[in-house]
Amino acid sequence: MKNMTLFGKTRSVKEEYLDLSRYKEESTEKEPSMYVKVAEVQKYEDLTSLIDSVYNGNLLLLDYSMIKRDEIEEEKVINELKKVVRDVKGDIAGLGGDIMIVAPAGVKIDRKKIRGNFF
Repeated sequence: MKNMTLFGKTRSVKEEYLDLSRYKEESTEKEPSMYVKVAEVQKYEDLTSLIDSVYNGNLLLLDYSMIKRDEIEEEKVINELKKVVRDVKGDIAGLGGDIMIVAPAGVKIDRKKIRGNFF
């Protein structure tokens, strides 16, 4: 036991550690139907693995700032992503200057910004 002072009063505190590994909780959670994948594209060839995420039904939050300096590379990447979105009947939108959301089927991106307490 350890004495602890709080607001001028002394209290005895029992120091004890709880071993959480002894408490295995049965999970009733279902496997998620979609993941939000955060990715960065540095060149057009990076899209191959990133596109698979969208085809598998995941939402892709994509940082494309590394290719923004090369307009041709940027255009190729954006056009390829638009084709993927058409294929899966998803949605695509830019967030600011360097971030893009690529959404799978069943997800529509609301392009209106919510500001303050205007829900």
